[in-house]
Amino acid sequence: MAHLQQVLETHEVNWQNVLSCVSTLLVCQVQAQQKLKDLLTHLLTSAFEVYELESMITAFLLARQASLEGPAVFISYSEWFKISFGNASSYHGNSKKSLVFLLKFLSDLVPFEPPQYLKVHVLHPPYVPTKYRPLLLEYVSLAKTRLADLKVSIEEMGLYEDLSAVEAAAQPRCQAEQDVEKAIVLFVNMGRIPASVMEASIFRRPYYMSRFLPALLSPRVLPDKPDSQMTFIESLKKADKIPASLYSTYIQACQKEKQRQLEGVSVEMKSDKPREPLCLLKAGLNELTHLISDQDKVEDVSAQIALVSEVLKSIINDSSGDLFKEPSIKLNVVAPKLEPLETEVTDLILKSFCQNLLESSKNNPPNRHGNWASLYVKMLCGHRLLLKIVLTRLLQLTCHQGPSLSGVHILGLSAFVIDLHESERMVPLVDTGVHLVSFTECVTQLLTCSTEESMTFCLRFCVAAVSYGLCKLETGSVEEMQAYVPHGIFKKLQYLIPRLAAEARVESVEDGAESVWSILSDPCLSWKSSALALWRHYNFRKLAKLAEFKLTFKDWVMAELDVQPGRDALSESERQEYQHWACYQQYLQACPDVGGCAGDLVTACTVLINAILDHSQRSKTVNSMQPLGSVLCWYSNTCYTDIICRLQEMVFDLELMQARAVAAGALHEDGHFLFRLIRERFSKIQINQSLSSQLVQQQELHAITRIITSLPPSVLLRTNLEKKKISLNCEEFFHFVNAEQKNGCFRACVLPYDLTVHFFRGLLSSSIACKKPSHAVNAVFTECYLKCPLLMSSAGFWWPKLEPVLWSQWSRLIEEPVPAELQKMADCQIWARSALCGKAGSPPSDSPFVLAAFLYFSFLRQSSNKNIGAVLGGIDEDCEQLLVFLLFFSVVDLISSKLHHTETMDLLRAKECCIDIVKHLEDTGNLIILFHVQEKGQSPYQVLYTMMPDLQIELMPLAFYCLFPSLDQNLLSSVMKRQDFLHVALQMYSGMVKLFLDGVDVSTSRDKQPSSKQVDSAELMGAQQFLLQVISQCPQESFAYRKQLEDACADLDPEVKAALTFRLNPIDNDSLYEEPDFL
Repeated sequence: MAHLQQVLETHEVNWQNVLSCVSTLLVCQVQAQQKLKDLLTHLLTSAFEVYELESMITAFLLARQASLEGPAVFISYSEWFKISFGNASSYHGNSKKSLVFLLKFLSDLVPFEPPQYLKVHVLHPPYVPTKYRPLLLEYVSLAKTRLADLKVSIEEMGLYEDLSAVEAAAQPRCQAEQDVEKAIVLFVNMGRIPASVMEASIFRRPYYMSRFLPALLSPRVLPDKPDSQMTFIESLKKADKIPASLYSTYIQACQKEKQRQLEGVSVEMKSDKPREPLCLLKAGLNELTHLISDQDKVEDVSAQIALVSEVLKSIINDSSGDLFKEPSIKLNVVAPKLEPLETEVTDLILKSFCQNLLESSKNNPPNRHGNWASLYVKMLCGHRLLLKIVLTRLLQLTCHQGPSLSGVHILGLSAFVIDLHESERMVPLVDTGVHLVSFTECVTQLLTCSTEESMTFCLRFCVAAVSYGLCKLETGSVEEMQAYVPHGIFKKLQYLIPRLAAEARVESVEDGAESVWSILSDPCLSWKSSALALWRHYNFRKLAKLAEFKLTFKDWVMAELDVQPGRDALSESERQEYQHWACYQQYLQACPDVGGCAGDLVTACTVLINAILDHSQRSKTVNSMQPLGSVLCWYSNTCYTDIICRLQEMVFDLELMQARAVAAGALHEDGHFLFRLIRERFSKIQINQSLSSQLVQQQELHAITRIITSLPPSVLLRTNLEKKKISLNCEEFFHFVNAEQKNGCFRACVLPYDLTVHFFRGLLSSSIACKKPSHAVNAVFTECYLKCPLLMSSAGFWWPKLEPVLWSQWSRLIEEPVPAELQKMADCQIWARSALCGKAGSPPSDSPFVLAAFLYFSFLRQSSNKNIGAVLGGIDEDCEQLLVFLLFFSVVDLISSKLHHTETMDLLRAKECCIDIVKHLEDTGNLIILFHVQEKGQSPYQVLYTMMPDLQIELMPLAFYCLFPSLDQNLLSSVMKRQDFLHVALQMYSGMVKLFLDGVDVSTSRDKQPSSKQVDSAELMGAQQFLLQVISQCPQESFAYRKQLEDACADLDPEVKAALTFRLNPIDNDSLYEEPDFL
């Protein structure tokens, strides 16, 4: 054995030879068994000490090989597994890490495990503390799925079956008889019910009820003196492990068997054998159908339902009662699954309900069916676990297999849903994983109307459901009818019937007065005809007038957005015709009380935009439970384009109305509805500043931008009429850019191209309404410089793509030279290219900011490795503001490089660019102006902070302590001579400390890396050391403004505060070295 252990420790092992050797040793050497156990103990101990996978694999291989030699040589694998991992003192019981190590090891084996070992792990799982139970359940679920794939059923396994045996198990019935024999032997030997039987009655109830008990209760002639089998049966009965009805049937069958033997009759009577629970359930449900169809036995229906309830308890028993403690039932609405037995039971229950409904409806409508349906549903509500299984099966059939159901099934299932709705107080809420809703609402949400197939099924189901609900109280008041008709299903009909049946779009002259049930049960009517007849029925029209039953304009838009155009029941032209009818005839002129817009186009446009935005957010929530798809997939697989077309039509009409109002001088200055809507939506999101809210805000901004760029560009500007002079107003768009868009740019200080070009196209087209278009364009450009510099920097970034579009549009609109400010932009681009070639002339613009934007972005686009310092050497020295703005753009890129975890080369390049610009600013007075510009009231650089994202403004201290410690000593000494440098350094360090203490989490959308703290302890310590160096080396003039410095260091760490105090009190410091005076 020692030699074997030595072999196992080598790098390469021939496992076939090793395992053969193990088997030979165990068979030939008696002492080998104990030595192998010691070796296994050593291997497992080593494995869990250092979490070594090799030792685990070796131990499991040796144990499995040894168990194959039989119990005379070595214990079975199931026994070894229970001894090794079955209690709290096992190898994995000392920590969560050990438990995770074991479960991961077992999980990784699942795809390759033979079924006999999987059965051992499932039926005798490792010991797990209660708080880590979900970890074990994940493994058990994985193992059971694998067994199901291998077509191996745990439910059919015997109580005493050798789980680790390689040979095929006996047939279920034979195995059950063997289990009964062994259980009786154990009962006689121990004098009590074997624990395996007690466990099976609780944890393996399907096998216990359907296999074990029928084998135990086989009819026979009972002996005068109770034998061991009878004593065992009586013990089980006293322990409530045999249902009273089943025991009574057994005693009766035994008596009949004795009577037959006395009469000399030896004919086998299979019908007298105790039937399996499923057979009893079938018989009970068949008897219930017979009683319902027989008018003379209606009073026996209640008692029969009670008997069915008892049988259901014996099949699916929630003995723990845990589900009753929960206020809701959690259902897997995406992919509902059931065990085979559960499926069989629920199919019997639902099939029986459908048969009973058909039997009752042969002669009478639903309002004369009696109360059997209500009793049937209430009986199910009394079995919480059974109710959960039935609801799951109902979701499977209606929401996932609906189109394949026959008309009879649809009628029965829809009626069942209505009866559940009627007993809604007894049905717990359903937890879908997103919301808590009633089961009826859950079904309504999952009844999709996205394709022709799903629309047809949904129409049939909802027609049947509403017809059945209206029929149950056909002569009642409208208020009473509400209890029988779910408003969600009713709204589905209001959407589908006019969409699929054009006849419903024409107002009916007369209300239908025929019975609703006759509409549904008429074999001559198609589903479409039945739907139209229901649409015109007076009770349907009564309900449609109630507010909670009315399909509003927003409800209609949300439903229409779900439709997949490529699989729609309507062709493209038919869909356009239908949508025009719904928008302009059904909702635009309707009053608000019934979900309309009262003829107001602004209201209609607002509803359309809100619905589009809400639908996009809802789609992301729903898709989170389904396989992921891209945002573009959502836009292409819905009627988004169609609804946008309807919005464009209405907005175009609004623009015409506005133009007429301007011409008549009757324009109301209350702002554009689009920007009011945007402000309202963002104000609601910003109430909560959590990470999830920020993600929602980004999604909302993307969707809003897409809508804006699909509308006429002129909506971004307002036309004002003052003193008979038309001017352009962009205040609302500027506010939108400065408040929202700057935080959602794909890169800092640059708007998306589509939004940038949309604004400038709108500017050119709107200027035509002014008396002097060029002057109007120039005036807006001037406003942009001051109020929305982000637009100007975006124009500089996108200019190579932007220029041909704007030039082409201007030439189409008017035969005049392009406006002067627009020409300046083109000249700035030419100047920037010349500067890169070392041939820069005089700047074409009087705006250093615009020049800096064009120069910096042109520098980034260049293919050569020329640095910014070489470029600046060819520019006139009198360009201080240009250099400050260039430093601004490079600092922004420096922050972005750290923020988005880009490559090291990008970070180094951004830092080198900053250093080169700082070198050229060395002799000017505005070197550090960027880092305290917010304190300056009238600084020309004040505008820069209006275009930076809020996050980058917070991270300016990080840029400061990334840049200045990288300067060479001479340059740094020159910088520190500035009187305000120390004050700025203290402020930036205070910001660093705040970022560190607040733990600002920043995640990037580019590399999908998890969020990380932007300021770690190493960066903070580096900043502290640099600041201490600055305090010690700054000239005394830097400490002139004592109050400012003391205020700046009030919240800093003690070491920095002590160093600053030392420099602020030079006289006191000298006194420390004076001789003490004791006189």
